[in-house]
Amino acid sequence: MKYVIGIDLGTSAVKILLVNQHGEVMQEVAKSYSLIHLKTGYSEQDPDTWVEQTVAGLAELLKSFDGNPEDIEGISFSGQMHGLVLLDEENRVLRDAILWNDTRTTDQCQTIYDMVGEERLLEITKNPALEGFTLPKILWVKEHEPEVFKNAAKFVLPKDYLRYKLTGELHMEYSDAAGTLLLNVSEKEWSKEICEMLGLDIGLCPTLVESHAEVGRITDEVAERTGLTVSTRIFAGGADNACGAIGAGILEDGKTLCSIGTSGVILSYEARDDRDFQGKVHYFNHGAPDAFYTMGVTLAAGYSLTWFKEVFAKGESFETLLADVGDVPVGSNGLLFTPYLVGERTPHADAAIRGSFIGIDGSHQRKDFVRAVLEGITFSLNESIDIFRRSGKNIDTIISIGGGAKNEAWLQMQADIFNSKIVRLSSEQGPGLGAAMLAAYGCGWFDSLKECAAQFIKEEKQYMPNKENAEKYEALFLIYQEIYAQTKNLNEKLLKYRN
Repeated sequence: MKYVIGIDLGTSAVKILLVNQHGEVMQEVAKSYSLIHLKTGYSEQDPDTWVEQTVAGLAELLKSFDGNPEDIEGISFSGQMHGLVLLDEENRVLRDAILWNDTRTTDQCQTIYDMVGEERLLEITKNPALEGFTLPKILWVKEHEPEVFKNAAKFVLPKDYLRYKLTGELHMEYSDAAGTLLLNVSEKEWSKEICEMLGLDIGLCPTLVESHAEVGRITDEVAERTGLTVSTRIFAGGADNACGAIGAGILEDGKTLCSIGTSGVILSYEARDDRDFQGKVHYFNHGAPDAFYTMGVTLAAGYSLTWFKEVFAKGESFETLLADVGDVPVGSNGLLFTPYLVGERTPHADAAIRGSFIGIDGSHQRKDFVRAVLEGITFSLNESIDIFRRSGKNIDTIISIGGGAKNEAWLQMQADIFNSKIVRLSSEQGPGLGAAMLAAYGCGWFDSLKECAAQFIKEEKQYMPNKENAEKYEALFLIYQEIYAQTKNLNEKLLKYRN
């Protein structure tokens, strides 16, 4: 039996999956690491910690592997997006990595708009200037740490640095490059125009490769430390969302991913590069060849439910909290919730907005509030789907993963609100499986990622929309969409009273 390894370099841990040719996960290892918060809004990590924990995880996996290490043919990667790793001429790290969730770069985002122009930025990169992206971080270092920046020869993203330390070869692939605000997404090349406008040397940008491209082999040192062989082939990998899409089979038009974790993501496959979403949703290169994906984000999806449980049902399980949700009618007996607990991203990029319960009545019980929370999260995610459909996208199948796929009533609610077929997978491994699939495809096990997905990904159950419920939700969604504008001014006035 042959195997591949998928390495998912997350924000709090690295997850390593050993997968066989049937798509079965044979072993799984996770190694955690910490965040560095120097100031409010700062979020950093030591890149070498990623390397040490990954090497330790690989060694642990190989130690318990009872097969021949030579049968592990390939390794690929998924990684947290947007993080900035600056390297000198010798590819040594110049400072701790600035992560995707670092928010110090508001002024630099405005600089990008001032120098490039909002419209031109969208034409080239397909995305607005947000604090999380990489380019604002580069400009921040240039402005605030000029001595560090003077020594910078290359920038890479987190998984790219990890891959470099395992192989000695430095590259970046398109799906992660699309999240830097320096890539011309349609032309798949670094934007000389943006670099010149902002006074950056385009030589800072590393060589670009495809996600399934073979970029090297394991070094002698890493082989000795892990138990892998130097013949192990290394493939570029993809951004975590791109790999999550691959791992859920989002590989053709019409297929969309609904991922509900702390935040929520609606991600849809896109074969074309010429749709204009006016920056309302993200538009990135896919990890699949010659493809793209569009993505909307709800900042407090699963977090809204967690918050409600911790405040109003502390000590109870989620199963107990959600037990009666199916008994509450559509619309939660006239109660609506907006999940803006930490601001919102899609379609309202607004850090000041906060959540609301609208329509509270003396007859409402806790189960009404719980259902309203679930409906509000799903309405928020539906805002992204609504944007996609208004642009002419066909969305007929939605793969639901994460917390939203663990409750039958919530899955049916998604089918009714999204007015689409909802699919739950039998095994959900996320970005790590997507990385393993890129390695399997790169190794030549399959002729395409779609063929790989047919072998690796299995459906467990489908949920079809109930026509009557879908019609009710269509009307309620219009009311939900009014709440943002009605509460925006009130929340701005309340801002000074928040802790």
